[in-house]
Amino acid sequence: MEFPEAVSFWHWLAFGVFVMLIEVLVPGAIFLWLGIAAVVTGLLLAAIPSMIWEVQAMVFAVLSVAAIFIGRRIYVARRAPTDHPTLNKRGKNLVGTQHVLDSATAGGRGRVRIGDTVWRFTVRPEGQDLAEGTRIAVIDVDGTTLIVQAEADG
Repeated sequence: MEFPEAVSFWHWLAFGVFVMLIEVLVPGAIFLWLGIAAVVTGLLLAAIPSMIWEVQAMVFAVLSVAAIFIGRRIYVARRAPTDHPTLNKRGKNLVGTQHVLDSATAGGRGRVRIGDTVWRFTVRPEGQDLAEGTRIAVIDVDGTTLIVQAEADG
């Protein structure tokens, strides 16, 4: 017998356990689901011993994708709410703060120094230009670009 035909359900079970052990060393919640898919493939092969290796590979591939999607949904659903939702999201921490422009904007875009960082920003409403010394408020963040609006005097 050649290699592909010599694969038994024990090989799939051993491979599944091995992949799950990799999850212990390299946590990332993907190897666990691949291991589960391999174990299920092995159990299916034990139930249907006439399954050819091509079908085994397809079953493993389909189960792997399904297990990863299901595992991802379980992980997201079980994630505990945090009391620091903006931790490590520097831009989100700036929403609601006010600053003074060092230079005028061009085309509704500009840069502002906040603390030790220079941030790019876009002015809302779109295309509005602001003069140097204008007080702005950060209203949102889009990636690493702040969304600001001019603050009314008063």
